[in-house]
Amino acid sequence: MNTPSSRRVHWGITNDYGPLRDVLLGKPEFYRWIDAGPIAMRTLNNRQYTGVEFNIQTAMAQHAEMVSIYESAGVKCHYLDADEALHRNFFARDSSAMTPWGALICHMQLKSRRADYVTAIRFYQDNEIPIWRYATAGHFEGGDFNILEPGFVLIGFCGERSEREGSEQVAGWVGEMGWEAVVAPISREFVHMDGLVVPVAPKLLVACTDAMEDWLVSLLRERGFEFLEVGFAEAKNLGVNLVSLGNDRVLSMRGAPDLNERLRSLGFEVFDPDMSMFTLGGGGVHCLCQALRRDEA
Repeated sequence: MNTPSSRRVHWGITNDYGPLRDVLLGKPEFYRWIDAGPIAMRTLNNRQYTGVEFNIQTAMAQHAEMVSIYESAGVKCHYLDADEALHRNFFARDSSAMTPWGALICHMQLKSRRADYVTAIRFYQDNEIPIWRYATAGHFEGGDFNILEPGFVLIGFCGERSEREGSEQVAGWVGEMGWEAVVAPISREFVHMDGLVVPVAPKLLVACTDAMEDWLVSLLRERGFEFLEVGFAEAKNLGVNLVSLGNDRVLSMRGAPDLNERLRSLGFEVFDPDMSMFTLGGGGVHCLCQALRRDEA
């Protein structure tokens, strides 16, 4: 990082619930629904019964509303380059993962997303943000890198996206930095770990424990974490996949009304835009972003 202005910025995150300052997004200009995993395929296979249809104008408007929420919350938005061939790269969670030590460049498995790393690397290099590591042992995707609190990372794999080899490689690197990492399998229908558990405050996790392994739930409880439970019906539609903005503010989605009401009852300010064009296509607001900089927790 060579410029005086960039030297003043410490890029990286040590938690996923402190006040969010900078976020990486994409531009869904070339978005369309395709066979991109179990969530998108469920939408496509049921269209004749549900009547849902993709509309790019609606998708762009929903994305713009999400951006306006970030900006109103004082978050600076950065963007991956749009690319017609990489028409799903705006799901910015997965081609990289931000760590306390810089960006981890991921190795994605879906053919439609295999080259998304190109726009991720270009973004970090153009903005003089340090790249920490490149995943190379098997596939690994950013939605499976889940910082639950400073010093502790939960890493998932379902096999169809992140693989055990890739997840264990990343966990080993985390351990070398003096942090603890736990690797856990997840069901393919949830795609990534951030479809099952996301932190919203110190020691408070939004989670679908019914879909998590019993040993993992017990381990987290033993570490002092409490759970704001999300039912299976909301979780399979990406209800867990929300973003903490910090200071008891949460970016959720309209498709998780029960969770949103419970968050409000606990004193959280909840923003719940309609993001249906994205959740039906395979990703929620957490999938759409990569936190670049947060305040220390």
